[in-house]
Amino acid sequence: MCGILAVLGCSDGSQAKRVRVLELSRRLKHRGPDWSGLYQHGDCFLAHQRLAIIDPASGDQPLYNGDKKIVVTVNGEIYNHEQLRKKLPDHKFHTGSDCDVIAHLYEEYGENFVDMLDGMFSLVLLDTRDNSFLVARDAIGITPLYIGWGLDGSIWISSEMKGLNDDCEHFEVFPPGHLYSSKTGSLRRWYNPPWFSETTPSTPYDPLALRLAFEKAVIKRLMTDVPFGVLLSGGLDSSLVAAITARYLADTKVAKQWGAQLHSFCVGLEGSPDLKAGKEVADYLGTVHHEFHFTVQDGIDAIEDVIYHIETYDVTTIRASTPMFLMSRKVKSLGVKMVISGEGSDEIFGGYLYFHKAPNKDEFHRETCRKIKALHQYDCLRANKATSAWGLEARVPFLDKEFINVAMSIDPEWKMIKPDQGRIEKWILRQAFDDEKQPYLPKHILYRQKEQFSDGVGYSWIDGLKAHAEKHVTDKMLLNATYIFPHNTPVTKEAYYYRMIFERFFPQNSATLTVPEGASVACSTAKAIEWDASWSNNPDPSGRAAIGVHNSAYEKTDERPPRSDGQLPETITENVIPMMGVNAHELTIRS
Repeated sequence: MCGILAVLGCSDGSQAKRVRVLELSRRLKHRGPDWSGLYQHGDCFLAHQRLAIIDPASGDQPLYNGDKKIVVTVNGEIYNHEQLRKKLPDHKFHTGSDCDVIAHLYEEYGENFVDMLDGMFSLVLLDTRDNSFLVARDAIGITPLYIGWGLDGSIWISSEMKGLNDDCEHFEVFPPGHLYSSKTGSLRRWYNPPWFSETTPSTPYDPLALRLAFEKAVIKRLMTDVPFGVLLSGGLDSSLVAAITARYLADTKVAKQWGAQLHSFCVGLEGSPDLKAGKEVADYLGTVHHEFHFTVQDGIDAIEDVIYHIETYDVTTIRASTPMFLMSRKVKSLGVKMVISGEGSDEIFGGYLYFHKAPNKDEFHRETCRKIKALHQYDCLRANKATSAWGLEARVPFLDKEFINVAMSIDPEWKMIKPDQGRIEKWILRQAFDDEKQPYLPKHILYRQKEQFSDGVGYSWIDGLKAHAEKHVTDKMLLNATYIFPHNTPVTKEAYYYRMIFERFFPQNSATLTVPEGASVACSTAKAIEWDASWSNNPDPSGRAAIGVHNSAYEKTDERPPRSDGQLPETITENVIPMMGVNAHELTIRS
């Protein structure tokens, strides 16, 4: 993962402007600590902060076509770059970088080359022959991207909001699956899969086809020239990623370079569900397993840094980003630069516990479509920015374009949760990997109940955050919240606390508008709250808010806030793991 910053058509090619672009680009250096590059053509600037994963020796950016008339800066990975090179037999490449094909593809195919890319990417391409440029973002929005406009008519592009928020009159999220062309001055969607219309599909469920599609998605992400590992929470999604990686690693190029012993990483409070399950899966697969422990206070101390890096005030995202942020620092300290993770499965298969209440298969399918379309604002944002904060790259095979097409074409009747028939959430995915002859995972792991990441690291993590917010946000502050924050007004003290921190870093109105709004229960969209009337009175994104579904669900009385002394209500503490000590300020590591 890298950081890109582009300023295009700023009517100022001075040295002072160049210095300013360099200064802003340095705000993204955490994303790419390995090298920096800057290209200037008149009043256009393309800056790059590199995290070297493929061809570390010669793949520095910006990159060029053969005669260096087309220039590109890219954040991402192009998994099919070797196949694409074969389509360009007459082109001379300057590096072995996977992104080196992009300028050449544009020279050969024009703007239509974007749909040929199989991977995650955000890119800016400048054609110096006519001073035109284009901007594109990957299909789902795995890599972050923002666009801004200056008073002088300039267009700004940045991997993170902090690269342009101080210099643009207005800025916003660049939408996933879209391309902006200066030739037309318009934005268009290049990604148009069948599921995007939300029409209910009818393809019968084929467990073997689903399994093979996901194995292919994982295997292609083993493309790396640096040490890597897998994030392993012990839940279904990360465990399948680890199991497939462990099974096929020995036959890959990376195994010959770095060895066939897979490393796995897990984070949690002492005694958390994820730590226990993660270790069991690691022992079963034979990985070199690393446990990272944090305390509630460790997490609270990191909240401001987390909000600065992930650039949101969304409660769910901050809860889950903090443990991932802490873990990423430790993973990077071990010399690892890339990890494979399990994000996206719950959106595709309806894995969140609130899907138990889906009224019919049509509404079930429409909700999965809504969730996938919003991923760039939630889990993709978390997984990318929480890891990139420490120069670590996260890859997400569930969001592979080909795999999504296979999974989203299945008749959603097969995805419906039917306890009376033994079909729990994500049953079709579990069934696809339930191999009696060559088991991928132990049965009880394969059929483990869904835990949202912010719950799985330890239930007392969320309860501790609520207690902390109670100490810093008074009843009077929350009562007047609508006047202080008229847009997307926080309705809980925890949300108010995060919003205060966010607006200190990003006070612009444009920044506020980049964060999605709407009520949510157990990670649902606002539309899905209509499935159960009781949810409208319990607006909490935790999986335990799915009362009557989660084994450790909040009791109805749990809606009460912590007491004035900062302690948790008795009805909550009866159902959660006791809070660990909060005095330690160092993460511990056990391998």
